[in-house]
Amino acid sequence: MMNGNVCSCNCAVNRNEKFKELRPVLDAYADVPGSLITILQKTQDIYGYLPVDAINYISDVTGIKPAKIYGVATFYAQFRLQPVGKYLIMLCQGTACHVNGSELIEEAIHEFLGIKDGETTEDGLFTLNNVACLGCCSLAPVMMIRSSEEDETYGNLTKDSVKQILAEIKGRTQEVEA
Repeated sequence: MMNGNVCSCNCAVNRNEKFKELRPVLDAYADVPGSLITILQKTQDIYGYLPVDAINYISDVTGIKPAKIYGVATFYAQFRLQPVGKYLIMLCQGTACHVNGSELIEEAIHEFLGIKDGETTEDGLFTLNNVACLGCCSLAPVMMIRSSEEDETYGNLTKDSVKQILAEIKGRTQEVEA
């Protein structure tokens, strides 16, 4: 837990430096009533999730109690309290996708990557999130894979095609790292 500019573990941490990317967001929204969701969205855009230290910093600056911030962050499915993998797999579970076999696609992802909804692979490469709808019903079943480079949508999936897609992404990533 942070106190002033020094962390409780006695390491010298300059909070302004640590949260320099977040500071403009708080400068713009800290005093605006009803802006907590916007602050959390922008914080997640910066860090990829909502780190505990950032939540505590938001609390200090806005005067909103950390419990209230956590309440909002855990109520809305859009917010993450844990880091996600380099590739975020958003698997549609809407009616069209469900009827066309999204549960088989989820099963294939689990078989290939060993993760279930909300989990991240041990190597930090993939995270699976089931979502209510991606708005691509004509492509059902469908998934979107989000990375820092792009969002790619894959439709008309089968167990085999999803495993092939994931293998290709994994292969490209290993080539880049080599």
